[in-house]
Amino acid sequence: MEHQDLTQQASVSETPKFSVGIDLGTTHCVLSYVDTTQEDSRVQVMPIPQLTAPGTVETRSQLGSFLYQPHEHEMNPSSRVLPWSSEPTALVGAIARNLGAKTPIRLIASAKSWLCHGGVNRRDAFLPADSPEEVEKVSPLRATELYLEHLKQAWDHTNPSNPLAEQDVTITVPASFDPAARDLTAEAARNVGFVHLTLLEEPQAALYNWIDNSNDKWRDEVAVGDIVLVVDIGGGTTDLSLVEVTEDEGNLTLNRIAVGEHILLGGDNMDLALAYRLKMKLAQEGKELQPWQVQAMTHACRDAKEALLNDSELQSVPIVVPSRGSKLLGATLKTELTQQEVQQTLVDGFFPQVAVTEHPVQRNRGALTQMGLPYAQDAGITRHIAAFLTKQANAQNGETPAQDFNPFANMPGMGGGSAADFIKPTAILFNGGVLKSGLLATRLEDTINEWLLTADAEMAKRLTGVDLDLAVASGASYYGSVRRGQGVRIRGGIASSYYVGIESAMPAIPGMAPPMEALCVAPFGMEEGSSVDVPSQEFGLIIGQPVNFQFFGSTVRREDLAGTHLDHWGPEELDELPEIQVTLPVSEGRREGEVVPVTLASRVTELGTLYLEAIATDNGQKWHVEFDVREDTNAADNEQI
Repeated sequence: MEHQDLTQQASVSETPKFSVGIDLGTTHCVLSYVDTTQEDSRVQVMPIPQLTAPGTVETRSQLGSFLYQPHEHEMNPSSRVLPWSSEPTALVGAIARNLGAKTPIRLIASAKSWLCHGGVNRRDAFLPADSPEEVEKVSPLRATELYLEHLKQAWDHTNPSNPLAEQDVTITVPASFDPAARDLTAEAARNVGFVHLTLLEEPQAALYNWIDNSNDKWRDEVAVGDIVLVVDIGGGTTDLSLVEVTEDEGNLTLNRIAVGEHILLGGDNMDLALAYRLKMKLAQEGKELQPWQVQAMTHACRDAKEALLNDSELQSVPIVVPSRGSKLLGATLKTELTQQEVQQTLVDGFFPQVAVTEHPVQRNRGALTQMGLPYAQDAGITRHIAAFLTKQANAQNGETPAQDFNPFANMPGMGGGSAADFIKPTAILFNGGVLKSGLLATRLEDTINEWLLTADAEMAKRLTGVDLDLAVASGASYYGSVRRGQGVRIRGGIASSYYVGIESAMPAIPGMAPPMEALCVAPFGMEEGSSVDVPSQEFGLIIGQPVNFQFFGSTVRREDLAGTHLDHWGPEELDELPEIQVTLPVSEGRREGEVVPVTLASRVTELGTLYLEAIATDNGQKWHVEFDVREDTNAADNEQI
């Protein structure tokens, strides 16, 4: 969705002086700002003071998204002092990353990935995952708050007369974040004290940064009809978006027309792949590693990977594998990660040169699995991009894809349609720390252009001029100027059509559940804060007894209006969303189990959640169901009109 404006009534009446952008990344956080009171003021990135080692404070452009839970006797109070506090709430940033590389059981990483994992209660304190009982645990929500708290304190220390809580703050989230993850991100920001808050999709923020850096020359780079593919590969996720260049009364406009699925695949996966490669190398030397040592080596591989990818003349980086106890230095294992190993593992493993018809391969899962993050099964990022472009083949003209289904379409070499059956981007914008590597970026660009050439289309132009580490935060602060009418705005609305499941009325058949139909209650592109009546026949709503609401989403059915009734759909058209279980209250004059004839209405809240309203046809009584998968709240309420 385009954005969510979460501004509450401020305690001050003046217009905020600064527009602040925060990139709340999986591995790094960045804070940028622009002075809105100064004409022609440029976006700047704020240096962030942070501990890098016990007793050592340094200023960096990024704050590592890491939290370290030290042993009670591990650090004395004087070694934790920050410029604004002698007793900081938590050890976050560079020091957490450095200490955690040696003691990974005390390190919290990838809190952002956990925040969007619907399979866990994100308010429960369970991080670091799989750590011993003596290690203090925090929730993904709390870890997010602690990163924001550090940024806020750093800002307030530098700008005491303009506290961050009183500025316009835009926090970026993946375009593929579900409503619950957006909700939790906003909740963390509010808990820290932010008042004027907006959420913005990360790929859009990167594109805003490109527009800002072009000094108004961006119109010379793209033309009406162009399709910009934004590929954002960060530490935890691969985020894909398509933006169409259109025309409105003679002016170029930008419309975000498609968003990819949430793909948990990024730099973290690459670090782990390198660690396992070294594990196998050591095993061939007769040296077996324990799981905790592989975990520690993964963090070491992160630093080594960045060094080797950014310096082509560097041939290898030594890797020290820690052992238990500081007195066992003699038993410490040493190995090295070479430039060749990094290139082979990452280029061929994560960016294979495949045809556009080769899509991610799904394998059968084991019946029992560890409770961890739901990483993508297929590590081939190019295959995920091919699947996205194929699925969005008709995104530009808004047509609904054909419902014919080829069961072999996702299998390599089995012909998933002609090579022309995909949307053809005319420009590519890269973002994310992974693509700082010229080697990886060139492989990805070459692969996409090979698809285009095979389909007799022109090669895509690569849009440049952004700092891949800082672009998202910088674009977010620039967006504050856009909201004030300065600059071009990227239009969007919700990136999916939403449907509610309707159970068919049919005679009982042994061993068969009644078939499910779907009713569109929120069409694609519906703006946040808007409402719509859902024209349809009356439905029966069961009150006073436990019931299940089943919702579906679609990123490809763009033409369905509110009230569109589907009695069948193709396997790739609708995605089943988490079920909501509620008991709708019984009001005066009603009885438990009564089936009340109702019509439906819906709205998309400012937060991006779907709010469904059932209205009794006899007396106008209303029941509300909010598509908000918070684990500890009842998602339904009743209002008597």
